[in-house]
Amino acid sequence: MKIPEWLPDAHHPTGPTQESRQTLIEPWLRPVDRFLHNKTSGGMVLLACTLLALIVANSPWSEWYAQLWQTRVGFTVGRFELYKPLLLWINDGLMTLFFFVVGLEIKREIVFGELRDPRKVALPAAAALGGMIVPAAVYYFVEGGGPGVKGWGIPMATDIAFVVGFLTLLGNRVPFGLKILLLTLAIVDDIGAILIIAVAYTSNTSLLFLGISIASFGVIYLFRWIGVRLVPAYVVLGAGVWLAFLKSGVHPTVAGVVLGLLTPAASWFTRRSLVNLAEGVVLLKLGQDPQHDHPVDHEELVQLMTTTARETVSPLDRLETALHPWVAFGIMPIFALANAGVKIELAAVTDSVALAVAAGLILGKPLGIVAFSWIAVKLGLARLPSGVNWKILLGAGCLAGIGFTMSLFIAGLALDAEQLSAGKIGTLLGSAVSAIFGLGLLLYFLRPSDGRPAEVIA
Repeated sequence: MKIPEWLPDAHHPTGPTQESRQTLIEPWLRPVDRFLHNKTSGGMVLLACTLLALIVANSPWSEWYAQLWQTRVGFTVGRFELYKPLLLWINDGLMTLFFFVVGLEIKREIVFGELRDPRKVALPAAAALGGMIVPAAVYYFVEGGGPGVKGWGIPMATDIAFVVGFLTLLGNRVPFGLKILLLTLAIVDDIGAILIIAVAYTSNTSLLFLGISIASFGVIYLFRWIGVRLVPAYVVLGAGVWLAFLKSGVHPTVAGVVLGLLTPAASWFTRRSLVNLAEGVVLLKLGQDPQHDHPVDHEELVQLMTTTARETVSPLDRLETALHPWVAFGIMPIFALANAGVKIELAAVTDSVALAVAAGLILGKPLGIVAFSWIAVKLGLARLPSGVNWKILLGAGCLAGIGFTMSLFIAGLALDAEQLSAGKIGTLLGSAVSAIFGLGLLLYFLRPSDGRPAEVIA
């Protein structure tokens, strides 16, 4: 049966050419390209909102700014009431969508990406582990037995949006292997941060609501197994899981991550199914199929083709593509506006919590990343990517000290109201210095390549 000219592979009946081989490679490169593009653009918006929040918080409108985020918002359904300050709706509600996308990214990397191959994940995993343990140790050493000791998790995070944004400023001089290393490191770092939030910053757990949330996850998995495709059903169940986590004492953003991990990564139809269906539609239209002598219902065929085309894309890819713009250009900027606005005072800057967070990001991150990577390489568990040496890795480690989003989020969980300003100032100061050091080192050690493979200074 001859495939029509306009269908995929119609021009390659005898085997794939260079053009078709590029088509085969594109699905693997497209997620990385989309990830880099969204994170870069989102990082710029995030930076603008951070600066705006700092300006307003240190202006005559600072009191209005502080009261705005404490405005109580909620709803009543019968006897059930749920009212929270606007700040908590952002941190507990909107940020759940952010963590849901993080869960989708982790699932994609596990199924299709760098986390699928243990040999490729060894170096980023070692670097991420060092980038979490050493900053926490530095924080604990500086803070000692002070009142802010619970904030040890603040400097453990890496904000990939800002990291990718600064890498973009360096252009094509950055080796591709370094980009992949930092992206994978950030994914592993996110996994660590999620575990910390779930274990270290959870208190007063309600077993009843925790049981309800686990049962809801079971229902979602059952729906997946029997093939339920109704999106509203999953939205309702997801909202129920979020509410159960909110009442259980476990931070509700953890629910977003688990829901992301439960999202199917496989499509319902294969691309070959779509091609076969399109071919059948063409033959029916031309009257070339003797098995069909009745009139063709064109509306039904178009609807079937639309459904099939949609279902050839996995739910994971569809959701990630749909939600990334909302998260990058909506949720994260709103989070920055609500959380980054802190009044800069000398007492807060010199507070032990601020100094501990800044030291953890500026010193702990690069030291941990380089040291643990060196150990992994010396033990033969991993090797440095092509075009990357230890000096470049040091610069990348400094750049990974940009904590920001996750650091601010953990600070809100770990510190009380008196210490929170110091924790935020330490995060902003540490992230800014890390960005300057990281960008400066990479500019010095990487030579412009003008489109050719990057040259490095040994």
